Amino acid sequence: MNEYAKLTLVDHTILESYKSMLDGLSDFIGPGYEIVLHSLENLDRSAIKVINGHYTGRKEGAPITDLALDMLSMIKKSGDNHKSMTYINRGKSGMPIRSTTIPICGSKDKLIGLLCINFYMDLPLSTYLDSMFKVTGDQKDIVETFASNTDELILSTLEAARAEVFNDSQILSANKNKEIITILFHKNIFNLKDAVVKVGEGLGISKNTVYLHLRNLQDQDK
Repeated sequence: MNEYAKLTLVDHTILESYKSMLDGLSDFIGPGYEIVLHSLENLDRSAIKVINGHYTGRKEGAPITDLALDMLSMIKKSGDNHKSMTYINRGKSGMPIRSTTIPICGSKDKLIGLLCINFYMDLPLSTYLDSMFKVTGDQKDIVETFASNTDELILSTLEAARAEVFNDSQILSANKNKEIITILFHKNIFNLKDAVVKVGEGLGISKNTVYLHLRNLQDQDK
């Protein structure tokens, strides 16, 4: 009897949300990793997402593994639905694999799935490094601000927008603040607490003036 069989709509939504996340994760970590998302609703066809399944021949609809079943038993005995397991494994041909199995919980903290990631350690180093340093398409270098607090994030983004606007000779002086606020608006900076006040102070204008520009921008988006 499968004690995990009855998954709720929320449980299914949680598992579905993992699918797009795993596509992004796979794109980041490269081709040396097989990723399998299991739903515990049907253990005979538990694999609902398989990435790089060529390593094991698994596809969506594959059954759960014996090791995963053992892990479910260990989780049940421990009473800890959040305990992951990392281990060294071997594939069908004896190739070494570094693996991790991560429990996924849903409604009422019930165990609803497993995320299994297998790194094939015999992958040629050149292939691994190529995937690590590959930039797709015409992607340019991206600068990201790792701020320690929201004030730093607001002010650093404001300074970057100010530099962009003031370096553009085609923008009239009378319109520079408006253009800066427009850039910040499209970067969603005003979703942060006190952003209107901080931006107003940084530009030397009142918060009411900032709100006026924001209302105009919101009207344009309707």
